[in-house]
Formats: sequence, structure tokens, C-alpha cells
Amino acid sequence: MKLRVLYHGHCFDGVASAATFTRFYKERINPNAEVNYTGLLHRPGNLFDLEMFDADENAIVDFKYAASEKLTWWFDHHESGFLTPEDEAHFRADRSGQKFLDSTRKSCTEFIAAVADERFGFDVQPIESLVHWAHIIDGALYESPAQCVELKEPALQLMQVIEADPDDLFIEQIIRDLTRESLETVATSAEVQRRFRPILEQHLETLEAVRRKATCANAVVQFDLVDEGYEGFNKFIPYYLFPETTYSVALTRAPQRTKISVGSNPWAPKPRTHNIAKICERYGGGGHAVVGAVSFKPEEVEEARQAVREIVAELST
Repeated sequence: MKLRVLYHGHCFDGVASAATFTRFYKERINPNAEVNYTGLLHRPGNLFDLEMFDADENAIVDFKYAASEKLTWWFDHHESGFLTPEDEAHFRADRSGQKFLDSTRKSCTEFIAAVADERFGFDVQPIESLVHWAHIIDGALYESPAQCVELKEPALQLMQVIEADPDDLFIEQIIRDLTRESLETVATSAEVQRRFRPILEQHLETLEAVRRKATCANAVVQFDLVDEGYEGFNKFIPYYLFPETTYSVALTRAPQRTKISVGSNPWAPKPRTHNIAKICERYGGGGHAVVGAVSFKPEEVEEARQAVREIVAELST
């Protein structure tokens, strides 16, 4: 019997959700399942190809809903859980008892663990550390900006590898390792640490690039890294450099997309008043009240820059 787990790719919570769901499924549903994984990324247009759902059971975790009869399990915690009203109606009509949404949860990992425990008798104790760190990382519940920018904890080092390493097969191996071993064992393994070292060097370079490029006005930090060649950045760098800011709006470009990242400072002296998910949805993106993103085609840099100007103007009011 085959199980396909589709998860939010290059995301700590997505990877932790895939590992947690796999542990639950093999412990409480079918211990003999052959499990395969597919990382999903937000992109313009259709997010799913029908051939993705190629197993006897197909699960999506920490990602938008797919109105496919082949989808048998779904867990998500995003406010923007549906691409269309029709997708939401399809979910609301489902009576399988295997599709779950709770946008109040800080992480999808903790949501899966809670449902698996309460409804299926899953033993959460062996993965308590994984659930704990997914809650902190995806909920942005760090002690300070320094904690998540200086990256001293092994869990945060693993987060950086998951987010930055382009090797999808290695990310899949991390998921498989997390289904058998503790978070600490996986995070401190020789291979994870070997891959972390160059990522840390690039992280420090990116920190300096943001320091050069960022401007702050009306409690909004904005910066454009398209011409700098960086495909991503640690989302807490703006608050490390500008602790007085409330919001950040950044533009980056990777081979598959140009991306606007919109965030809010958890330690801001002036509290957040805008729902970032609602703003991003107007441009075809989504997220949570406190953080969100919008994806454009790689060549649509000027369109994205115009959207950045509009979003910055809205957040400045």
C-alpha cells in the first residue's frame, strides 16, 4: 500500500508536518505503508498537477487544499487555505473525517500532533521537541530577534538547512530521519552540520546586504534583493537591524518565481494593525495575519515592484 505525502517544501513546519504525519500514519493507520514525499512551493497559477496524487492514499500537510477525489488526508493552519471558493466548498462538504483546518494554530505540526492524539490515540511524547520547535519557528515565538538571526540552537541550524539547501532528496532524507530519530540527533548530525556551514556564511552575507539596501519609514522596513542575487533571507533580519519597525516588505527572485515577503515584528514597540494575509490575497498570495507572501513569475519584477510600493503605502497608514 502506497502513501504520498505532499508538504510545504523548504519550510521547517512543512518538513516537521510531513514527519509527524508519517509517524502517526505508520503507528495508527498502516504500519506497512510505503511512503513517498513531494515538496510543494507557492507559485503563480495552479499549485497542483493531478499526477502528483499517484498513491493509494494522498495527504497534503501545511499547504493549500486540493479539490481532488484522490486527496484522502489534509491538514493546514493557514488563513489562506483555499485557492478558490469552490475549493473551500469542496472541503466543507467532505465527510471523510480525515481533512482538518485550524487557522488558530501556530504550526501545522502541533495541529497534526493534537488531532492524531485526540482522535486516533497517537503517542506524541517521542516528538515533543519537534512539535515544540515547529511551534516556535512557525509561530515566530522567539525570545528575541538575536535568537533567530544568530542561529546558535541546533533546531534553528536545521531550519536554515531545510530552507536554503536546494537538494530536495536531502530534505526528504531529513523527513525520513525525523520519523525515526529525535530532532536533536538529526540537527547535530555530521551531514546537516556540513551543509549548515556554507549556509551560515551566506546568511551573514545576506545580513550585510539587507543592512545596505533596507530603508525604514513610518514603521515599515523595505528592501529589494533582486539585483543582489539572493533568493531568500532570514525573515527576522529586518527586526534585528531595525528593532523599532512594525512591518517588513522585501522582494527577492529565484529561478521559479519573484517573491514579495511581508512580515510583522513580534517585538514591535508599535503593534501591528493590518491583516497581512488579506493584503497578500489581493495580489494572489496569502499567509497569516502576521506574515504572508505573494509570488509572481520570475520575469515579472517590475509588476512585483509596483505591488511592493502599494503594500508599503498601505502598511504606512
